[in-house]
Amino acid sequence: MTFPNYIATLPKPVKMFLFAFLVALSVGYFSGLNFVRQTESTTPQGVIENYNGNEDVPEAETMKFKKGKREMLTIIHTHILSISFIFFMLGILVWGTEQSVKFKTFLTIEPFVSVLLTFGGIYMLWLGYSFFSYVAVFSGTLMTLSYVLGVFVVLKDIFK
Repeated sequence: MTFPNYIATLPKPVKMFLFAFLVALSVGYFSGLNFVRQTESTTPQGVIENYNGNEDVPEAETMKFKKGKREMLTIIHTHILSISFIFFMLGILVWGTEQSVKFKTFLTIEPFVSVLLTFGGIYMLWLGYSFFSYVAVFSGTLMTLSYVLGVFVVLKDIFK
């Protein structure tokens, strides 16, 4: 099975358009990651505190409270939809690169699994299953690595 490797053969103005899209998309993606860092949600304990609060920790620097059900559903709903769309658009571009079918399959399927594990894990830890904070952190990290690799392989073909 072969797929057209169309990115490298596109006219320069189209490549410039794709480059601008990837830059804007990456600014948005990494702004979101910066927000995660600001809320100290990059560790399992930080994720737990961000969604379940830390009012039982008297020495906490910043008081955080358990999020309500509507807020959790809104967070999960908007993030799953928007991040899935990001990876759908990036996946279309990845399939147009000169990478192996196996690698492209991984780069285009894995992020959807990670989106579900990350936000499903966040919901499960909010329900009281704290172990899922590890699932959320691990899958979120893997999702980001897939994003970076996907953008890299597309940029590589754009600059050919």
